Amino acid sequence: MADTAEVIVIGGGIIGSAISYFLAKEGVKVLCLEGSDYIGNGGSSRNGGGVRQSGRDPRELPLVMYGIKNYWPHLSEDLEVDCEYHQDGNLRLGKTEKHRKILEGLTDRARKVGLDVTMIDGDEVRRINPYLSDEVTCASWCPTDGHANPLTTTLGFYKTARKYGARFITGERVVELKKEKGKLRKVVCASGDVYEGETIVLAAGYDSRAIAATVGIDLPMEKIMLEALVTEAQPPMFNQMLGTAEADFYGHQTKHGSFVFGGSSGLEGFTKDNGTPICCSLTAPCICRGIMKYFPNLSDAKIVRTWAGWMDFSADGVPMLGMVPEVPGLVLACGFSGHGFGIAPGAASQIAQLILTGKTDVDLTALRYDRFKAKI
Repeated sequence: MADTAEVIVIGGGIIGSAISYFLAKEGVKVLCLEGSDYIGNGGSSRNGGGVRQSGRDPRELPLVMYGIKNYWPHLSEDLEVDCEYHQDGNLRLGKTEKHRKILEGLTDRARKVGLDVTMIDGDEVRRINPYLSDEVTCASWCPTDGHANPLTTTLGFYKTARKYGARFITGERVVELKKEKGKLRKVVCASGDVYEGETIVLAAGYDSRAIAATVGIDLPMEKIMLEALVTEAQPPMFNQMLGTAEADFYGHQTKHGSFVFGGSSGLEGFTKDNGTPICCSLTAPCICRGIMKYFPNLSDAKIVRTWAGWMDFSADGVPMLGMVPEVPGLVLACGFSGHGFGIAPGAASQIAQLILTGKTDVDLTALRYDRFKAKI
């Protein structure tokens, strides 16, 4: 016998958990299915924790700006956990003329959308963060950016969604969607269990592509690995979120003193038989060589652990959000391209609002799935 809910959310990461939270808070009967044995086992627990607006594509910028204005400042109180949110700005660093041009382009496009972000020179960079080396000659500076703890934030959405009545089932991997009388209705799992809902939200990261294909929808995205490292605790140095013009590394100092840095060597790691990503041994040294040029003070800091994670990178680098006209009842929330953590409260609240009212406060037109369809 099928288990039913008003809304079935596929994917128990921060996006799926946050959508479940916003819907359950409004009294909707929600069921969230997570394919792995753990909530947030994908990118939600394998990212650097950035809550940034700067450096984003202008199409998704209004959504993250909305979330930072309306949710992040009081999210710890709302979710009854310490999200460790710091809104102390983001420095996106540059060392060359090429870097300057990249940063100027990002800054100009963001300012046109209304973001308070400016270009500053190396001296101003070091006034904000005196630990940066003389190699830094320029940066973009966004004072309303910040960072938070992905683990506690994802857990907060999950726990609070459950408090409002949402059901979560882990280890329930979705393999097929089925229509009834032209409308999406059923979710079939590898276990043989079948669930029925009026609305199905697909928020399963890269796995969303195979699931959507069962109802004839191709979601153009690929799976790209990123890696991260954590240092031993250091004395308090700064609270800004940091990145670089070419995104070769990014990171921040946590509440506990350790530094979290993410990046890539261009060499992909490996996966265990169960699909868990494993770091490439060359990536951490590659990231560290870059970090030491920016932060000489961290040259002797010891790395205590590393991890790897998959990005669901869409064909144009921004998420696919909203309803699918060809499949009534299907709502997409995937393809976040490594930007999903910081944008999660804004994106999830708007998806919930779309389901509840058919409207959103933030225009999602540029993020609709059908932007990839051929124009006739």
